[in-house]
Amino acid sequence: MTHTGNFSFVLHSHLPYVLSHGRWPHGTDWLFEAAAETYVPLLDVCQRLADEGIHGGITLGITPILAEQLATDIFADGFIDYLTQKIEASENDVTDFSRRGESEMEALARMWLGFYRGVLENFTDRYNRDIIDAFKKLQDEHVIEIITCAATHGYLPLLGYDEAVRAQVRLGAATYRRHFGVEPRGIWLPECAYRPAYHWEFPIEGAGKAYDRAGVEEVLFENKIDYFIVDSHLLEGGKAIGAYLDRSGELKAIWERFLAEVPETAVDEPKEPYEPYLVSSTGSKKTAAIYSRDPKSALVVWSGEHGYPGDGNYLDFHKKHFPGGNRYWRVTGTKVDMGNKEVYRPELISDRIGENASHFVGLVSNTLSDYHDRTGRAGIITAPYDAELFGHWWFEGPQFIYRVLKEMHEGRTVSLTTLSAYYDENPPRTVVSIPEGSWGEGGFHWIWFNDWTKWTWKHIYEAEGRMVDIVRDHADTDDPGLSRVLRQMGRELLLMESSDWQFLISTWAARDYAEMRFSRHTEDFNRLYGIAETLIGGGTPHTGDWEFVGDMEKRDIAFGDLDVSIWRA
Repeated sequence: MTHTGNFSFVLHSHLPYVLSHGRWPHGTDWLFEAAAETYVPLLDVCQRLADEGIHGGITLGITPILAEQLATDIFADGFIDYLTQKIEASENDVTDFSRRGESEMEALARMWLGFYRGVLENFTDRYNRDIIDAFKKLQDEHVIEIITCAATHGYLPLLGYDEAVRAQVRLGAATYRRHFGVEPRGIWLPECAYRPAYHWEFPIEGAGKAYDRAGVEEVLFENKIDYFIVDSHLLEGGKAIGAYLDRSGELKAIWERFLAEVPETAVDEPKEPYEPYLVSSTGSKKTAAIYSRDPKSALVVWSGEHGYPGDGNYLDFHKKHFPGGNRYWRVTGTKVDMGNKEVYRPELISDRIGENASHFVGLVSNTLSDYHDRTGRAGIITAPYDAELFGHWWFEGPQFIYRVLKEMHEGRTVSLTTLSAYYDENPPRTVVSIPEGSWGEGGFHWIWFNDWTKWTWKHIYEAEGRMVDIVRDHADTDDPGLSRVLRQMGRELLLMESSDWQFLISTWAARDYAEMRFSRHTEDFNRLYGIAETLIGGGTPHTGDWEFVGDMEKRDIAFGDLDVSIWRA
């Protein structure tokens, strides 16, 4: 058979820092749900593929802030408690449905009972309570590749200082090395958001002076990161970025400055989403490669109307049975209301997954074959998705991944690979420029910068400026108390910068929680800054100040070995 191309799922795993910040409905239950429904099932799929001799096909992004949480005993103990509660709830459902003579619902309750018991057994026995180490072993065995991200998923194009961008990337790389024992080759930029080098102005009036900024690719190059992933519209030139600019004069000013100052790099042939390219916005050798999302294969999974997860036979995400929260109904139809959802029928699922997987494999194969016929090259289809889509939002998603990769492996016309493996075998040589943007609505920054979220950026810019200034002069202090305060200031700033808060505010998903979390980290940063100023001025903080520092260190424990010199220019 003719080898026509290569394929890799790229799965981005991320949740904001939630330990010690609530449980339900917003807080650690988010983490426990994702672990039960996505991370452990994904481990099971990868291990099954490895046992069958199938390597490659999955490039897995794990954000540093997620890794920091999953690696703690706080998570492991809480996750076991969570699974125990879900098992008890499922047992209660079995008893209740049996008593009422609802045999179909009773069978589904037994399905959930088996599911949660299986997750608990695998987590404790098979993976030794350590999800991160289990993924590390799979990477060590070349079953998957793991890539990094910015430390707390900060939205890099809008961070106000290059020092802040570098801190996010430097810490992301350092945290990866600590957890996985090797250097990261690739990075998932938060929200797939990119900004080239140009003379940048703060979008908040009075927040700071305009200055010449480094392109994101330059920061990646400095950290020896080979590649990142972008949405297809950035590769194509991205001039049509939607109507969202009209809603914000500040965003329009950013875009117009980009257009005026960043010339497009001419290439001899059209840019293809099936090849990696080197990106440079300055003409320097500080480049990083890009892989682009394939729009054809993306649509059949992401589309709410036409995507596989919307199949009426699959488990409905939204309708839950209380108490307990188990789901017993199927999608039924994309426009069917909650009251008319039909009962889930597991016996229908295997055939539906098989049909969807075969359709997906056929689409990938035909796309790569057409590209091979047209160019004579064996390209790559990069299929990036949020990992939590598979299992959490789409319960059957992990089974879909397994069926796709197994069918591709057996078909042998499409090779399963990882992005680093393809990079090594097909090093990119063509240098291009790409526009500023993201994979958010409209392709630009609107979801993260709008009238609802503008106030958060004012505080971020003020805190970043303070952090940069104080680190410049005092990062090497001999005062252990000041060092301690500076480290906690850094943690609070990093948590402030998480793009999740603006996303949750703009989408009205857990908006109150996001506003509360952002405000709390801002207030804590400012109080820590005040304590630091007291120490620098030769004063003595109050006893209550040191108790406050200790409370922050117990609450926000991520990046325990934080080196504040990462904020140095």
